[in-house]
Amino acid sequence: MSKFKQLYKPLLDNAQWETPLSLAIEGTAFGHWLLEPNSLSRRLQRHCDEFTVSLIEQKKIDSTMLSADERELIGDVDCLLRKVVLMGDGQPWVFARTLIPLSTLTGQESDLEQLGEMPLGFRVFTDRSARRDALEVANTGTQAQPLWARRSRLWINNKPLLVAELFLAQAPVYSKERQC
Repeated sequence: MSKFKQLYKPLLDNAQWETPLSLAIEGTAFGHWLLEPNSLSRRLQRHCDEFTVSLIEQKKIDSTMLSADERELIGDVDCLLRKVVLMGDGQPWVFARTLIPLSTLTGQESDLEQLGEMPLGFRVFTDRSARRDALEVANTGTQAQPLWARRSRLWINNKPLLVAELFLAQAPVYSKERQC
């Protein structure tokens, strides 16, 4: 699974994040995936027989490891870094990188550190306080062969997390059929 880190982390690191409005993705065949306000994991789960998560890496990082725009979104704080691949029927669909401020890992949210191979969305979106904002999107591929990514800030009990998701080539987002 380290190949995912080597191949896809640089794509997320170098993404030119833009607002969905500036890229005019609403109403496109793939836009509904990128604009999903609820759990992406739940949505992906509906498109396969077996939905799994492969935990690639999880470690605590110093705030100096965050980019300037990441610090702007979640603060100049130390974080738990979590990298996973979401898979449908054994196919890698999404590479995800989550930054969870250590201050978020308190109280009820302390369990976020123990998710292992459970999808983050399954945990976050079971909480009534969960919400998403600061949604940005990027095409990390080419115009002819796009590789879409999205980044958003999630809130749970008014505590932030930052999630970046790269939709890999086999993901249903690229299906010719419009899927819900």
